[in-house]
Amino acid sequence: MKTTLISVTELAALPPSEVLIVDCRYDQFDAGKGERDYRAAHIPGAVFASLDRDLSDLSRIPMGLGRHPLPTEEVFSVALSRWGWHPGLQVVCYDAGNGALAAARLWWLLRLCGVKQVAVVDGGYAAWTAADQLVSQDIPQPAQTSVSLHYDPVQVLVDHAAVAHLKHDLLLDARATSRYLGEVEPLDRAAGHVPGAANRPFSENLQPDGRFKSAAVLRQEFLAVMGNHKPEQVVHMCGSGVTACHNLLAMEHAGLAGSRLYAPSWSGWVSDPSRSVATGSGS
Repeated sequence: MKTTLISVTELAALPPSEVLIVDCRYDQFDAGKGERDYRAAHIPGAVFASLDRDLSDLSRIPMGLGRHPLPTEEVFSVALSRWGWHPGLQVVCYDAGNGALAAARLWWLLRLCGVKQVAVVDGGYAAWTAADQLVSQDIPQPAQTSVSLHYDPVQVLVDHAAVAHLKHDLLLDARATSRYLGEVEPLDRAAGHVPGAANRPFSENLQPDGRFKSAAVLRQEFLAVMGNHKPEQVVHMCGSGVTACHNLLAMEHAGLAGSRLYAPSWSGWVSDPSRSVATGSGS
């Protein structure tokens, strides 16, 4: 059973009947590109997960829940059923963003439902093709199942007021430092960060080749950021609750289990102009 990362070699060795492979490719500036790329070529047997349709519920954006609000339990269960998933079946997901867009999101959603048998391809689709593995244009038609999963409310925060009054927890922002500091903001209404939040860009989880750093190195680096906080006192965020899952995955891989996600993240926070915004590194 693989529960965090899986190598290309390990995935290639798995019998097709023992794994559900999910292509999660997504481009934040061209929402349709991921599916077009999937149809052009994908890992054989992979189904496609749309970040906008399957891993989010965009109809909930007006509720102040961010650019990629969590899908309802029903919507997510329907997607899993359509893909032919059933309890006990290993899930392997990948994207073209080294896990951050949006394979880690699917990984975390399944973990939110108590599913342990899910892993992200280390290095993503690029690692698969670089290893000269076969790709396919065939669109699988899996036999549908009927599953109904439920979220664990302990693992997720959607209440902005609760985030504003965190006292003993560490809010950790996974966005690039330039966005965290408020120097640039290409996607959301305002630039900056939630007052009191620390910064750990998800890109720092990776080696230059796009694969994750070793578990030992990640553990050392996250412990340095966490200070005296325990893993369960860490709350992750990003722009819309997607790339923050990369930090959740990295911590889990490093043996630091129990951290949580502020799902609406920065886009949800700034949906209300009355909420405080900090800029620079001193706040």
